[in-house]
Order: sequence, then structure tokens, then C-alpha cells
Amino acid sequence: MSANDAGELRAYHESTSHSLARLQRDPHVLDWANMPRPFKVYPDLAAEPLPAGIGTGGALALEAIADPGSAPPPGPPLDRAALARLLHLSAGVLRHRTWPGGEIWFRAAACTGALYHVDLYLVTAPLPDLEAGVWHYGPHDHALRRLRAGDHRAALVAATAADPAAAAAPVLLVYTSTFWRNAWKYRARAWRHAFWDAGTILANLLALAAAADIPARVVQAFVDDAVNGLLDLEREREAALGVVALGAGALAPPPAPEAPPLGLAVLPSSPHEVRYGAIARAHAASSLGDAAQVRAVRGGVAPPFVVPDGPAVPLAARPPADVPEPIEAVILRRGSTRRFSREPIGFDQLSTVVHAATRGFPTDCPVRATCYVIANAVDGLPPGAWVHDPTREALIQLQAGDLRREAGFLGLQQELAADAAANLYFLVDLEPVFAAMGGRGYRAAELAGAVAGGRAYLAAYAQRLGASGLTFFDDEVTRFFSPHAAGASVMFLVAVGRRSLRTSA
Repeated sequence: MSANDAGELRAYHESTSHSLARLQRDPHVLDWANMPRPFKVYPDLAAEPLPAGIGTGGALALEAIADPGSAPPPGPPLDRAALARLLHLSAGVLRHRTWPGGEIWFRAAACTGALYHVDLYLVTAPLPDLEAGVWHYGPHDHALRRLRAGDHRAALVAATAADPAAAAAPVLLVYTSTFWRNAWKYRARAWRHAFWDAGTILANLLALAAAADIPARVVQAFVDDAVNGLLDLEREREAALGVVALGAGALAPPPAPEAPPLGLAVLPSSPHEVRYGAIARAHAASSLGDAAQVRAVRGGVAPPFVVPDGPAVPLAARPPADVPEPIEAVILRRGSTRRFSREPIGFDQLSTVVHAATRGFPTDCPVRATCYVIANAVDGLPPGAWVHDPTREALIQLQAGDLRREAGFLGLQQELAADAAANLYFLVDLEPVFAAMGGRGYRAAELAGAVAGGRAYLAAYAQRLGASGLTFFDDEVTRFFSPHAAGASVMFLVAVGRRSLRTSA
């Protein structure tokens, strides 16, 4: 298998796509005694507690959520308080409940199966109140633990082939996944979820950074082995998924210290781990081996939008001042809706969600996901299937009529999708992405859909609505929205609507 192999990723996508026949043929029973812990814990490293107060940024919630990356450099200085706010409200524990059958930690961002397999690391310059080092964030106790002392940013900058944002950042955040912690439930499809769940975290993080005028840029192209080695990750079990450059205007990092293997003790995820060859193959086939490969995959992929025949309705997004609260309040209130009431939402509310979701975000590998909508109950928008036209900022009708039954089926036969006021699907034509980026493009496509879905989540909750991410029958969604969606693949689905009382987690 060669590195950055698009063919292997096509095979992975097909083999992990849901269909009714496949789910019936290959059922999966959960082994509850083997359920993974939802945290990565280094038992032998000393904790550096972070401040508990989160503060607020200066921007209104809707403005921060939809920000395409406009924070001017260099931004405010980064310190423990700023890092605490970013980490806690993107990946931290907001609530904790116990009951006779177990316990659950509710986190700041939505995660498939509430399994929380994504971890955050920091590679920092010396900060006013934090020494330089390679740090791991522990959500279970809201603390940092230092894996390596010294300023290692130069090694990470080299791994990104000297990405300008990474080179100027005082803090580089790396997001990773321990695959088994999600594969316990979702098996080989968990590698998709690594990017889905990273995307919802990044939606929070980017909104928080925008609200505080902190420059933030997601760097998706890097030499995989170099980053994994710096973080001392165990190959095939866990891997770095991306880097976020936080802040700007830092002096060029000094030569990095030596970074030998550490072999740090980590509490076992569960009594027995199962490794899925499809995950290992997909990750290896989308990995980059040197700086030349990193430079080769950089650049945006945004195929021209084909305007379908059909009635067009311009979006009517609400101005940010309509929601006079900060993004922090929205994140603290966010949950995952368990039941919708079937009451309609306003077209201005749906427009606001679509607008926020489709802004794009600052990254070296941008991919445009197309937003398709099944509108079940939206005042001011006839029921039916629609597609977002980014060139005119409008929804164009593809099919008219009551499609609740079809929406429920497409959402893996879940009532949530049928009961929601609207379902938003984010699709990407993978072939132009593969042509431009090779196998690495699959990661970028999944992340594009997931960040869009995470922003839709936040925009819904900012308007006191509910939202829930759902899985789907892959090929059936494409067929449903065809011929316009012919050849495209579903990256993310989020349902939006009014919540029934006491039904959200």
C-alpha cells in the first residue's frame, strides 16, 4: 500500500457505508463489560490545574459561530486562563450524572455514542504563566500534564512543512483519536467518527477563538509519523488527526530539543481491545510521509455549484444582535436532543443555521460541502427537499411534498429524523477531492462536513432550538437527492427542531 492512496479510501468508504441489508446481515452486540473509559489518563504525570473560570469573549454567539476566520493577528496574549476557556468549552466536562447502571460525563461538544475518543494536546512556547512543553489536556480533572519539557514547536512546524500560521503561533493544539474508544460500538466506521467528533470540537473551538479575537487556523497537512512520535502515540491504536495554530506573532521557535520515545504509562481503555484492519489501512493510506507530500495536498477544493431547476428562496438569516448572549452561554446550554415536538420552526431560524454551517473555516485544506435540506415543518418554506446555493445564498427546491417518512428512513430509520423540523445533510463529491489531495482528501472532506454540522448544532441551540447528529444510509441519501447529488457522498447529518420538554441530554 502506498501512502496517500485514494483507492484504499474509496474502498474504506464503501465498506463502511450503511445499508439496510448490511445492517441486517451483520448485527453488532455491545459488550458492556468491555466498554472503554471516556478519558485518556496518564497516571504517573503530575497535574497542572487550569483555572475554573471561563470568562467570555466580546462577540455575540451567532457572529462567533459563523465567523470564517477573520481574527486579525496577533490577537490577545495566550495564558492559562485563555487556554482553560478554549479547552474546557471545546472538549471539557460540563455535567456529570450517576445512576445505578453507571455514569456519564456530558462534554462541551457532541460525540458519536457519547464515547469521547478525541484528545487534545498542546505544544507551547513559554507563556506568561505556563512553561514551554508538550502537554495533554485531561477533561476528567480540567488539568494539563506535561509529556515533554521545552519548546518543541519547531518539530511540529517542520512536520507541517513550515505552514505560516503554525510557524507564527505560540500554541499549537493537536487533536487525536484513540480509535478503539469509538470502535467498541461502531467498529470500522469509527475512523469516520474520528473526524466527525473532531469537527464538532473544532466548531466550538473556532467560535470561542473568534469571540476572543484569537487567530486560529486548522492545519490538516502534516507528516503523520513526526507528529505521532512527538506526542508518543501508540501506532495503530491512536493517531494525530490535525493541528490548530492558536495565536500569532510569536518569534520563530528555537531548534527543538531531542524527543526520544517516552513509553509513558496510560490507564487501559478497557479490558480487551479489538483492532480493525480497515481503520489501520485507511489511516495509513491517507498519511503523508514527507514535506513534499504535505505541500502537494494543500489547496482548496470547491467544484462549481450546478444550479438546479426549481423555485429559489433566498436565505433570511437573523442578525447576530437577535441573540444577545455570548458563545460560552450557548455551549453551556447545548445538548443532544432525544425527541422533537414536530412543531414548526421559522424560516429565519433555519436560514440562520444554514448560513452558520456553510461559512467555511480557516484551514490549509478547505473542502466545500454542499448542504441539502429536508424541510418537514418550517414556517415560510414549503415542505420538501432543498439544496443550498452558495452563489446566491438561497435554498432551491428539488422535490415538493411531505417527506417525513423518507427523512426517518434516511436517518437510519430513527424517529428523530422524521420528527425534526428540518434535516441538514452535508455532501461532498469525493472524486475532485481525491484528484487534488489523494487519500488525504478523505480526511478533509469528513472534517468539512463535521465542522459544518457542529456549527449547525451551535446555531440551533443559540436560537433555543434543539439539534442532534444522526447516522444515515449512505447511498440512499445520495439517491434521494439525485440527480443533483449524483456521485456525492454524505459526510454529516444533523436534525434541527423544537425540543420536547425534558428530552435532551
